[in-house]
Amino acid sequence: MNRVDITPQAREVLDALQQKHGSLMFHQSGGCCDGSAPMCYPRDEFQTGDSDVLLGHLGDTPFYMSKSQFEYWQHTHLTVDVVQGRGSGFSLEAPLGVRFLIRSRLLTEEEYTELTPSTKA
Repeated sequence: MNRVDITPQAREVLDALQQKHGSLMFHQSGGCCDGSAPMCYPRDEFQTGDSDVLLGHLGDTPFYMSKSQFEYWQHTHLTVDVVQGRGSGFSLEAPLGVRFLIRSRLLTEEEYTELTPSTKA
C-alpha cells in the first residue's frame, strides 16, 4: 500500500518530463505560492529536509510533502492527476499547458493502520 498514486494520463506527462529533464521529484508544501498543487522538480534542484515527509514513490519518482501539510492529510490517499490549464510557473509541466493536481480520498481504517508505524514496544 502506498499513500500516493498516479493516473495513467499524469504518468504520460511525468514520463515525457523525465525524458527531457532526467530524474524528478514531487513536493507538496501547501504554501502560499503553490497552494496545494504538487510541484514537479528536477530531483537535484530541490532540497528536502527534516520538515518534509516522504509519502512514497511513483515509479522511481519520490513524492514529498511538508510535515505541516502532512498533519492535515495523514488520513488521505493521494492520486496525482493532470488537467489542461496552466499551473504554477515553478513546476516543470507548466510550459506544456497542463498542470498536476491532487485527487484524494480518505484511507480506510485498515489502510491507515497498515501505513502507520506502530509505537508499541
